[in-house]
Amino acid sequence: MLLICLSQNALAEVPSTENGYNVISEGNSRTRRAILGKGLSIDTLTNNMTSVVDDGGKYYTWWRLGPADRRTQELWVDMSDVGHGQVRVHGILSNSHQQAAKVALSFDFPFYGHYLRQITIATGGFIFTGELIHRMLTSTQYIAPLMANFDPGHSKESTVQYMDNGEVFVVQWERVRLSGKESAGAFTFQAALYRTGRITFSYKDIPFTPGDIGPAHHPVKAGLSDAFVVTSSSKPEGVQRQTIYEYHRIEIGADNISSSSAVEFTPLPTCLQHDNCERCISSNQTSDCSWCHVLQRCSDGMDRHRQEWLDFNCSEESQMTSCDNEEDGSITPEIHNVTSSASQNHCNGEDSEQDNPSSVSWANTAILVGIASALVLLLALLLVALYINCHPSGVSPLYFIQRHKSYWPTFKFHKQQQSGFTEVEGDSHSQERSSMIQAGP
Repeated sequence: MLLICLSQNALAEVPSTENGYNVISEGNSRTRRAILGKGLSIDTLTNNMTSVVDDGGKYYTWWRLGPADRRTQELWVDMSDVGHGQVRVHGILSNSHQQAAKVALSFDFPFYGHYLRQITIATGGFIFTGELIHRMLTSTQYIAPLMANFDPGHSKESTVQYMDNGEVFVVQWERVRLSGKESAGAFTFQAALYRTGRITFSYKDIPFTPGDIGPAHHPVKAGLSDAFVVTSSSKPEGVQRQTIYEYHRIEIGADNISSSSAVEFTPLPTCLQHDNCERCISSNQTSDCSWCHVLQRCSDGMDRHRQEWLDFNCSEESQMTSCDNEEDGSITPEIHNVTSSASQNHCNGEDSEQDNPSSVSWANTAILVGIASALVLLLALLLVALYINCHPSGVSPLYFIQRHKSYWPTFKFHKQQQSGFTEVEGDSHSQERSSMIQAGP
């Protein structure tokens, strides 16, 4: 794994390097140094830190196409054909050396599972795909059909142009020459980024084997690379350092590049594409994926979200093999309204009864039995009251009243007759007319 340390110290203390790029904002004719915020500088790498990372076929499948392959001609995008879309010649890049310009895409381009909406085109034959701009854009996070020390400003016939039709974004370095080797010939090649994530390199004119260029003043690379950034603090000095880890690289080999050849990359499924826990840990299309309940994200921990993965302790859940406690891990510490939360889950199609059907069934049965018992008891009381009300002079009602006289308050029952109400009070059997019913101690 390749790593590069970045320190938030004064950038003025770091001398300029020969392969450092100035970055130009899109639509801005003025150049600016590759500086962000308070100043982020990148240290020069030693030779033993530039080892090649094995591809392993985890993120892309790719293959080379030779001059005899018919598909090689199909992959070349003719920039002079207006049917492909509007072609723009970048004036500054076409007349500069070691410059880079940010360009916005019209679509979300998936790169190593991450969706990009902005890239940086460099005169040196590559596209920078990172967000953190630093001096040595050539180190990590690139799409490089042929990275070398090209100088489009040497000749008026040299151009850097690009085209975006909503389905594919194409960058073409046309008739560019190597700095210091201008007489060796002109190179013409292009890189195409498709909406589906597919990437193609097409080579039209390669005057000599790129392997003979030599990285004296600029690295020579061809392939893909991606990295993540992790921020750490140094306790004694209290200085934050940002370290870039190149977690994957594909090198196609500069010696295998020739005129009328091409290379095609097809993206493979990644952990980041899974949007729920079940698919994350059970998909047979990806491996080593873990679901982080707090972030609601699927990852193997080695992508551009590495910092968040560490900050929220998602690595501790890497051994989880089931999603039984997914709901427990994703809720917030304080729940203010359980009813509204349950209603929202129901509206979102989440059925809690499926989680524990037996306990829910017993709860429903107990509720139904309680309601039925209450109705039966209420009905019995109504029938007794109705019977006593209809037969106030009977033996059973009088016995009931007399038997429980010491426990119950004095009740007065009435029966409407033609002359008014019949009232019975306590153990008295006398009848009198009254216009109201009284109950007392």
